[in-house]
Amino acid sequence: MNEINFSQPTSDCAITQPGIAELLRSHGIARCFGEERPLRDILSERGLDVTEFDTQSTALAANSRKSVPQTTGAMIDYILSRYHQTHRRDLAELILLADKVETVHADDPKAPKGLAACLAEIEAELEPHMEKEEQILFPMMRSGGHPMIAHPIAVMMAEHDTHAAQLARLEALTNNFTPPSDACGSWRALCNGVEALTADLIGHMHLENTVLFPRFL
Repeated sequence: MNEINFSQPTSDCAITQPGIAELLRSHGIARCFGEERPLRDILSERGLDVTEFDTQSTALAANSRKSVPQTTGAMIDYILSRYHQTHRRDLAELILLADKVETVHADDPKAPKGLAACLAEIEAELEPHMEKEEQILFPMMRSGGHPMIAHPIAVMMAEHDTHAAQLARLEALTNNFTPPSDACGSWRALCNGVEALTADLIGHMHLENTVLFPRFL
């Protein structure tokens, strides 16, 4: 479940593996989602041992899975409360906060111009995605499956790819989720919030793609 392909682009690893981006940043590697060079090359440039990095990643993944229920119905309930509700709340708050920061700091060249629009676009695409899961796919799964379930799963996974592609934009617009040294409290809170949203989206997609969906394929 957590095997890393170190020959993959760093961006792909960061998007598909929960905790990879956070782990890379802990080693001083700020840009993750837009980095197309292989992860092995990035680690080598920093003198980081691949085996040790893999061990750290495995420990992070194991820890993150401890709170996830394993039965299908309970896992769906967990996804609804931990991710769907959280995404809806956080996106609504972050859009307002991003609009505030962009307005107050309109004359600052470092301001995250376009971030509110990017977040609104993600919200507009994510909301119908979650509704399709809630109204169509998850009820099928709760009833034990359906002969046609492979199609909605394929649609959801394709939409996950679209959501993942947007993470590089969030990272770029927030300067790798890093506010300027003189940033106000709202700007700092915005960067922290966008980074948390990004981590949640990765965790959400990874849980569905690698654990829940395969049970019905």
